[in-house]
Amino acid sequence: MELTNRISSISESATMAVSAKAAKLKAEGVDVVAFGAGEPDFATPDNIKQAAIRALDENFTKYTAAGGIPELKKAICDWHAQNFGTDYAPNECIACVGAKHVIFNTMAALIDQGDEVILPAPYWVTFYDVVNYHGGTPVIVETSEDEGFRLSASNIEKALTDRTRLVIVNSPSNPSGAVVSAEEFEKIYRLVSDRGATLLADECYSHFVYDGEPFSIASVKGSKPNLVVAGSMSKTFAMTGWRLGYALAPAALISAINKLQSHSTSNPTSIAQKAAIEALTGPQDSIKRMLAEYRKRRDYVIPTLRSMPGVRCAEPGGAFYAYPNIGAFLGKNGIETPLDFSTALLEQAHVAVVPSEAFGTAAHVRISYAASMREIERGLERIRRFLADKA
Repeated sequence: MELTNRISSISESATMAVSAKAAKLKAEGVDVVAFGAGEPDFATPDNIKQAAIRALDENFTKYTAAGGIPELKKAICDWHAQNFGTDYAPNECIACVGAKHVIFNTMAALIDQGDEVILPAPYWVTFYDVVNYHGGTPVIVETSEDEGFRLSASNIEKALTDRTRLVIVNSPSNPSGAVVSAEEFEKIYRLVSDRGATLLADECYSHFVYDGEPFSIASVKGSKPNLVVAGSMSKTFAMTGWRLGYALAPAALISAINKLQSHSTSNPTSIAQKAAIEALTGPQDSIKRMLAEYRKRRDYVIPTLRSMPGVRCAEPGGAFYAYPNIGAFLGKNGIETPLDFSTALLEQAHVAVVPSEAFGTAAHVRISYAASMREIERGLERIRRFLADKA
């Protein structure tokens, strides 16, 4: 059986691969500290779970409209308006099977063979592979580690060409935690829009910002025509397994995505849609509780990493990731790459992290601190001992 060039152009998600390897070791009885998965360790709030139970009790288990039920689309638009001052209508909204699905569908609708897509590095693993899958050309824009990997309009401007079709900005960033300021974000949007390209704003971590308030570029007046917002229930409401994301975009693009979705997944799970309505319209206090806990963890993780000889680490402004530079340990002890480093760390110290090859940089690993303080303390101590042995 011969596979297509299209499917051969993408690789398995590095984060999923690390999680699978860690799970295999755990199943074999190994005590693994898992810093790999980008998944809140908090339970989905009870009011959301109860909404799903009610949906089951009411037999809300049939097909829905491909792009989600009207009540959900209204709830998404209303929630976004309340949080960011936007004014999207339900025909400018679609519910998808997670934000990954939003991104895949958006690429399918916008990218033709050879179109260029600008990706600031470090970038989320899926962006690069989905661009390749759809025949696009990833154009990588470097950001400065000394400046905390914060993206600027000047970074983007140098990479724009007549073939630029899409620019992706993920703020707060996975994997670096970097946050683009509102002022700089608007400069980026104006630059992209003036060139006739589209900005895809990945807002999956929008509410986990440590300084200042959450921001959406969609709040800027007149931004709709050249903007796609990708949002998710997964991180904001600790609903990763529910697989519910959404896009806010011009009605014509939403219609195109809906057409594609009608032939691929059909609708997002009916029960998850009811749970999402409750998440968006019900109490929001769980978000603040999670943010406070993530802040506490960040303020332990970053100084602890920086105290390890040979390690440098930019301070994340949001999300729940540390992205330490482990370049000092490459090129010796048989460790040549971040992948070698991560493999050795897992096999020898039983700590799972994600190597930076997946994110487009050459000397880092991603540590998710969406884990209990006990696990964080245990894992960082193992890393400290591992590095001391490799020094």
